[in-house]
Amino acid sequence: MSTTQTLANPDAARGWRMAAIALLAVRFVQGWIYWGGGTRRFIYAPSKIDPSAHWMAYKFQTAMPGALLGTDHLVAWLLQHFTLLYAGVIVFSAVETIAGLMLIVGLYTRLAALATIGLSFVLMLLFGWQGATCIDEWTMAAANFGIGITLFLAGGGAYSVDSWLARRNPKLAMRKWFNWIGGAGPLPLSEAAFKKLALVLFWITVGFVVLTYNYYRGSVVTPFHGGPTSPSKHHWTLSQGQLAANGTVRFHAYVDAGTPAEPSNVLRASLISNGGQIIEEWDGMLLARTPKQAFKNDFPYQKIHSGKFGLIGPVGAEAMVELRPTQSGLSLPNGPYTLQLVSVNGHIWSLPLTR
Repeated sequence: MSTTQTLANPDAARGWRMAAIALLAVRFVQGWIYWGGGTRRFIYAPSKIDPSAHWMAYKFQTAMPGALLGTDHLVAWLLQHFTLLYAGVIVFSAVETIAGLMLIVGLYTRLAALATIGLSFVLMLLFGWQGATCIDEWTMAAANFGIGITLFLAGGGAYSVDSWLARRNPKLAMRKWFNWIGGAGPLPLSEAAFKKLALVLFWITVGFVVLTYNYYRGSVVTPFHGGPTSPSKHHWTLSQGQLAANGTVRFHAYVDAGTPAEPSNVLRASLISNGGQIIEEWDGMLLARTPKQAFKNDFPYQKIHSGKFGLIGPVGAEAMVELRPTQSGLSLPNGPYTLQLVSVNGHIWSLPLTR
């Protein structure tokens, strides 16, 4: 059944209009979510796109530890190319704002719904793993993805600019391009083709939702788990260790798990011999006095640095760190050693070293 035939049938047209009225709240909520996200940056909290403030680059960096399909490498690359990063933040925010407003008023609803589907997919890849008590970002992305699919299939329907345009210009309502990007009626497809498209999009949604949930939390074919990247428990990955004869330790640190809401705090660092003897120890007060020059951060946003009570590591931060010896005239013999970091929560991270 074509669009023309469907709209010419009073019962079919009435049924489509009633369905559109039922979806009115869904269209508004989806639009408001993205409108709110974009306008926060452009109007209500412009510091989010101000590079001299705590802007969106910090948020993107916190996504790196658990980002999927190589998007962590893309984010890392963008963080080191300011112009492209800033352009990306502005474009992303503009798409959110425009698509959100289009959904609220029902203008070119299907095109706006497609934009939100794409945004939901990107947000899932980047932030889907985050949420200290539950996977909040996954929930948002999954729900918005399903809503976007529904609105693409349904169109603007009743109480929309699309509907107003169709009533004002009946010839426009019969145009295929108009009904594909907006329209107040069904897509310009036969009933069989529409059903096939709807089922294909349904199974894409099922796969997207179930597979990502299984990856992040299990509870589908495996028991519940905390995810490959913990969104609540901080973790430091230590590598590239170097140990000088005088006891100077250099190492690369990456805070690759934990909540972005709070940084990780390291209160003690120890250099331990193969026999378990503590050769050097830096307590919280010594770590707090670590000079800025001892940190060579990979990115200019989230940074590992010294704080009031030790070392501070925000999620996503990466840096080469140098710890100077507390003893003068130390001459370490060759052999294996271990660097050990202890957090305020009692978590311990170790790195083998060799002189």
